[in-house]
Amino acid sequence: MNLKSVIRKLLCLAVATSAATFGASAAGRIFKLDNVDCTVYLPDPSMATGRAVVILPGGGYSHHAMEHEGHQWAPFFNQQGIAVAVLKYRLPNGDRSIPMNDVKSTFRTMRDSAANWKINPADIGIMGSSAGGHLASTIATHTDGVEKPDFQILFYPVVSLDPAITHAGTRTGFLGQNPILGDQEEFSNANVVDAGTPPAIIFHSNDDKAVHPMNSIGYYTALQKAGVPAALHIYPVGGHGWGYRASFPYHDQVLEELRAWLRLLPSPKQ
Repeated sequence: MNLKSVIRKLLCLAVATSAATFGASAAGRIFKLDNVDCTVYLPDPSMATGRAVVILPGGGYSHHAMEHEGHQWAPFFNQQGIAVAVLKYRLPNGDRSIPMNDVKSTFRTMRDSAANWKINPADIGIMGSSAGGHLASTIATHTDGVEKPDFQILFYPVVSLDPAITHAGTRTGFLGQNPILGDQEEFSNANVVDAGTPPAIIFHSNDDKAVHPMNSIGYYTALQKAGVPAALHIYPVGGHGWGYRASFPYHDQVLEELRAWLRLLPSPKQ
């Protein structure tokens, strides 16, 4: 183990033991990580399943929809015994390594702290909405080892950076004003799905005018071709950016579909 890993473990121990200073919820403990702008919500220990999910809110890589695409999801997962880390990743402004490094760092910390937080290090997934969905699918397809998620939950994700179907702000924010074609192809993440890509569940609205449903359809198709377990739910109406909002016409259905998928998703042994 190198010096950086030892230091990170010591920091995580300090954060975990002082979690009460950041408050507590009915579900469990709530605290901040030191190395990134991330809030961790741990379920009550008696309910903990060992599963965890890192949540990446959307915002077109220009801002963050932290509440309805982030923090408001924490009780839903905690009530199922799932730990949650809501990450306010740094915006790329054309440098994709910036938000990617924040997510990678979060996964390293989650796995370093797994024993202290009663998390299974082999059962940590990623969830993203819109541009956060692009970042989530990027991490799912461009990482290995401790930085790679074990499953994906994607809401109306930007997957393709092809101008014909992408969200323009997401494309510019991630790649810059004048991206080269090779980068556009590589980070149109359906192009790089393989058999090692983690299982996914994807939600979208048919009438989404901000992020074309073909983003989700293309990603699902690539997952299926690669033999990766995947589910796709496209609702007739709802537009874009609904997240956890109860005003979304299919809100209850989304929650039930997600509960069922999580319940049936195998939990790997440590």
